Amino acid sequence: MTDILDIIKECEGAEKIGISGHIRPDGDAISSCLALRRYILNAMPEVKVIVNLEYCPTIFNDLVGYDEIVHDFADDPVPYDVYFALDCNYDRLGDAQKYFDAAKKRINIDHHVSNKGDGDINAVEPEISATAELLCKLMDKRYIDKDVAMALYCGMVTDTGVFQYECTSPDTMRRAADLMEYGFNFPKLIQRVFFEKTYLQSQIMGRCMMESVRFMDERCIVSLVDLKTAEFYGVAPKDYEGIVNQLVNIRGVDVAIFMYQTALQEFKVSLRSSEAVDVAKIAVKFGGGGHNRAAGCTMKGTFHDCVNNLSDRIAEQLG
Repeated sequence: MTDILDIIKECEGAEKIGISGHIRPDGDAISSCLALRRYILNAMPEVKVIVNLEYCPTIFNDLVGYDEIVHDFADDPVPYDVYFALDCNYDRLGDAQKYFDAAKKRINIDHHVSNKGDGDINAVEPEISATAELLCKLMDKRYIDKDVAMALYCGMVTDTGVFQYECTSPDTMRRAADLMEYGFNFPKLIQRVFFEKTYLQSQIMGRCMMESVRFMDERCIVSLVDLKTAEFYGVAPKDYEGIVNQLVNIRGVDVAIFMYQTALQEFKVSLRSSEAVDVAKIAVKFGGGGHNRAAGCTMKGTFHDCVNNLSDRIAEQLG
């Protein structure tokens, strides 16, 4: 479901434009927001463009506009003329929902199959690998510069697992190649946002690997960080990046589950899979979403209850 969308035309006459992605923003959401901000400013330098996002990992601070992201979601008596919701539907906007609701024009750009279109104008293309790739398709090349290209490439890299997930298409690679022509240091970017870890992140990842448990004939693996462990190490959600990806890389594993506790009997769940299981279908059952090989949700109950409920859904697909 895609409306014909000329981004700059839809922004004509606007004085104040807002952009946001989903709660707990990932690389695609962050990169897409910053790419769109820079793109609009290149075409309309006199316009005020604000990006509203929750805490963003510092691995993305090489992207232009990172330091300008607004995190506090304060009440604003002056509504936005145009507000963009990127990489999510309305339900996952979090505190930015109030800005989207009050905006004179609402535009939703996303690539998740679960998004039915919550804007006045919608560009939703599930067959595209990342929202950043969809933006690349929609943008007028006259207003793409090195900074826009770098941010778009970053979003595509993070949402395709450095172009190894099956959502990567020949068009994805062609668009990535076009972006590389702008001359940013793409090997350094990939190393920074996808592979580089702090010492603390490496410590907690090591613990998660040691304490992981395989089940369902060792085709599934799960690991948990509870509140006590998080307090002991002094880790925050941002420090869990990459753990679930490492778990799914273990030979013989079809589904990896990483969970960290957020409150009493509440867990944030990240799912990764091989081609055998569509984890997006599982996440949707529990109020989450994502891609067929990378998805997530929030679950309530004991740790064992959550794993048992996920196992039932996984078994349906594994047969």
